[in-house]
Parts: sequence; C-alpha cells; structure tokens
Amino acid sequence: MSDNQKLIKARIGLLQLAQELGNIKAACQRAGISRSHFYEIKEAYEKHGADGLEPRQRRTPRMPNQTAPELEKQILEMTAQYPTYSYIRIADQLRLVGIGVSAPAVRGVWVRHGITLRLQRLLWLDKKTATEGGVLTEQAKRLLQKHQGRNVDPEQHIAAPHSGYLLCQDTYFVGTIKGVGKVYMQTVIDAHCSQAFAKVYLSKMPITAADTLNDRVIPFYDDEKVGIERLLTDNGREYCGLEARHPFEIYLAINQIRHKRTQIASPQSNGFCERFHRTIKEEFYSIKFRQKIYQSVAELQDDLDAYLSFYNRQRPHHGYRTQGRTPYQAFLDGKIAQAQPMAA
Repeated sequence: MSDNQKLIKARIGLLQLAQELGNIKAACQRAGISRSHFYEIKEAYEKHGADGLEPRQRRTPRMPNQTAPELEKQILEMTAQYPTYSYIRIADQLRLVGIGVSAPAVRGVWVRHGITLRLQRLLWLDKKTATEGGVLTEQAKRLLQKHQGRNVDPEQHIAAPHSGYLLCQDTYFVGTIKGVGKVYMQTVIDAHCSQAFAKVYLSKMPITAADTLNDRVIPFYDDEKVGIERLLTDNGREYCGLEARHPFEIYLAINQIRHKRTQIASPQSNGFCERFHRTIKEEFYSIKFRQKIYQSVAELQDDLDAYLSFYNRQRPHHGYRTQGRTPYQAFLDGKIAQAQPMAA
C-alpha cells in the first residue's frame, strides 16, 4: 500500500468515526486535526469520492524576482557549452553575446537545477547529451573520468574480501622541518579493514618503499599468519621500474606479492591512502607540529607510532567496510573470513 493510499484510508476512517460518534469535535480531537480541516476533507469526499481525498501536488511557487524562463534557457545553454566555467565566467560569456545577466542570477539557476558543483554540471551534461542522442567530447569524457571516483556506489569499490587480499601503498610529503629537512611518509593500508602502517624518511627512494614493507608490514602479517596477495601503488619512481633491477619490484617478487598499479592521473584509484593522508594530517601532523618542535625523524616516528596504535586499535571507523569497528578488529574478522572455505 502506497503512502497516498494509506492517507486516503485514514481520511475515510476519520469520516466514519465522526459518523459513529455523532460528534465532529470529538473525532477531530482523536485524530489531532482542526474542524476546518475536517470539513475540507468532508467536502472533497462528497464532491469527488475517494479520489478527492488524495493529496494534491503543489507546483513550485515562482518568486517575483526569479529569472525569466527565456533567460534561464540561455543560461543553461551556455552552461552546457562551458560546463567547467564558474558562474561568474558564464555571466561574462553571456554578456559577450549581448545577454545581460548577473553572476548571482546564473548561480540561482544552477541551484534550482542542482548543478552548482563542477562534477554535477558534468554529470548533468552527460545525461543531457545521452538523452538527446549526442556524443560527448573527449574533454568531457576525461573530466568525467577524473571526477567519477567522488560519486561511486560502495559496491563498485575495489574488491577486498578478506584481510591481506589487497594492500595500498603511497608516498605522502609531510613537509620541511627546520634543521631536519624534507620529510616523506610511506603509507600502507589494508583495503579490507583500513589497518594502517606508516614510516617517515628524508627521501622517497625505492629502498624506503621496500623498507616500510620489510620493517612494519610483513612482520605484522607474519605474526598474524595472514598472507599478502596484492599491493596497489601509483606509477611513482619509488614503486615502478625494471623488475630485475628495481629494489621495490625485486622485494615484491621475493615475497610473492603481486604488484598492481593505478591508472595514470587517477589518484582516486588509490583512495584508501588518499583518505588516510587527510585524516593523519588533520588529527596528527596539524596538532603535533603546533605542540612540539622535532629535532629528528626518529622523534617524529615515535609519536607517529603512538598515533597509529590509537588509529588501528582504539579509533572506530565508520566506512562501509568497517561499520564502526576499529581497523584491527575488522582485520581479525577479515582474517576469519580468509580462513573459511568459499562456497561452491
């Protein structure tokens, strides 16, 4: 039964109740409505029957200062032609062709159509083009591909059915510390449970990427008796090279870990690391660098290890995989899932 049908049934029941009680006031008090509303329902029922009790669709009111329909159509046509322009530039572009319109008026049209964000305008253009049977330009296709990671259903994310199935690794530039130098962080995230590992260095050479795995990641998985099957990285020089010579590639081959790479110019493909970098910047680096002056990388690493212990074992995560669990608890649950045989 639909909501409209339920409402019609309730209104008919109200009329029957008033007839049974013989008292409209008492029936209205029980239903929690005014007597004027009761008479409106009664009149609609007497004129049109049960169909008259269905709620009427109200049209969106048109404001006195709303942009004229003809001008709104021209704004949308210009937006379809330049979907990546700001509303200020769209207004300027319209003035160049003799159409006087203010920037706020352009934005007002965008708000009504739900296309204030660049991605929304691109998706709107995509739908509009497909409806009209047209073909997207290569530039529009590239922009849609660039932003598609921000608007993806959870079921379309990278598959990681159990712990150790897929690890993601990336390099994060922490910043320059006076007296220490440029500091980089190697990050490794388990895509199944968000279990995080990180180590800071003064460079981002291939040996540092391999050292993080050797010093922090592999020992942890060995202790937990969980195998690492795949590792996802970008195409940075610290990760990619000739398999017979590159230290990182050699280390993965020795440990029988399959190396997967993200698409070029697609950072969203390694979104686990990207999201972790934002979290650790907000919750750790932005705070610690205001509280303490670090004299060495080792000193920073000690505080980073303390934060990672909290992050992995005490901080609940609310992602679609973790669902309120800590990463370590999700890791243990994924470890059990790995041990269970798959259904035929």
